[in-house]
Amino acid sequence: MKEFVLSEVKAETAVLVGLITKEQDEAKTKEYLDELEFLADTAGVVTVKRFTQKVGGPNSVTYVGKGKLEEIKEYIKAEEDAEREVGMVIFDDELSAKQIRNIEKELGVKILDRTSLILDIFAMRAQTAAAKTQVELAQYHYLLPRLQRMWTHLERQGGGSGSGGGKGSVGLRGPGETQLEMDRRIILQRISLLKQRLVEIEKQKNTQRKNRGRLIRVALVGYTNVGKSTIMNLLAKSEVFAENKLFATLDTTVRKVVIENLPFLLADTVGFIRKLPTDLVDSFKSTLDEVREADLLVHVVDISHPDFEEQISVVENTLKDLGCADKPSMIVFNKIDNYKWVDKDEDDLTPPTKENITLDELKRTWMARLNDNCLFISAREKQNIDELRDVLYKKVRELHVQKYPYNDFLYPDNNEV
Repeated sequence: MKEFVLSEVKAETAVLVGLITKEQDEAKTKEYLDELEFLADTAGVVTVKRFTQKVGGPNSVTYVGKGKLEEIKEYIKAEEDAEREVGMVIFDDELSAKQIRNIEKELGVKILDRTSLILDIFAMRAQTAAAKTQVELAQYHYLLPRLQRMWTHLERQGGGSGSGGGKGSVGLRGPGETQLEMDRRIILQRISLLKQRLVEIEKQKNTQRKNRGRLIRVALVGYTNVGKSTIMNLLAKSEVFAENKLFATLDTTVRKVVIENLPFLLADTVGFIRKLPTDLVDSFKSTLDEVREADLLVHVVDISHPDFEEQISVVENTLKDLGCADKPSMIVFNKIDNYKWVDKDEDDLTPPTKENITLDELKRTWMARLNDNCLFISAREKQNIDELRDVLYKKVRELHVQKYPYNDFLYPDNNEV
């Protein structure tokens, strides 16, 4: 069997490809490709060119039309002639085995889709046994329907006795199909083993949770790269890895935080993202159990991101899928130091937009909408962190009194839970 390993992407160059459709206009496609480029950068890939095409939907054979595929091919050839090799082409949607096979045959370079790129990053970031197991499980789920692509060099032998292969004849199976079946069986066995391993890991985690005592649990949730780990480090005075990369935090980290005389548990969870592969969500459900078991969700938002409102929607929909939509929650708008806006002319009577509304106006809008249940901070510049601590203290204390009315506050001996 060919061992399935997503290779660690080094300093390679890539071309990005996306579609403009009725459901996804040009502006939205640009935002998605911006994010895809950030994903590529996180994986160590340099983007050198983007291609988009206006179509009704993805081509079932080659994702883009023949003309656009030929345009991409000519660009790759021109770069090669100029001794600037394009190492791969990355597509912004998940590709089928058929699409990958046909595109790869036409372009002659490595083909990745958004899902395989995210899986690659997850494989690079996974540190704990749980995360590594979850990533491997998601990898095999991704590979299973694409196995045939690996054996295209082994043609299926036709026929049986006689060229026509009549009704009573039995076709002979070639080595490609035999190997394909063997690989499929081995992968299914591996998937079963990984699922069993995750069950065992989850049992261990449940035991750890029971030993944490009667403390309120707070979970930091949000889109990837919004600053959750930086906030965790400020509140818990810990050293959780934080970096300006997507999925810098993959393993859930739980720390004890004490504000005044009140201890509680704070969890930093894996960030969400648009078009997150279903297999990854399924594989990481045990990681997201910290979200399910939390008493309070702190939804961190990067207010400096031009599309932060859609990111909020992505997170809220994911929380809904996890059955956590009704949990007590608050929104923390982070990165106010990065917020940029264009000052409107006094004579400009056009409605305000995200690009020309001031931060103060934005604050008033959201605070009116959420009944003051939101804060505006800069974790990097430590702006309004004391206000964040005060609000958390009040909310955690209220939840503690409700949940443990007769329980004294507990003080674990160390900060690591």
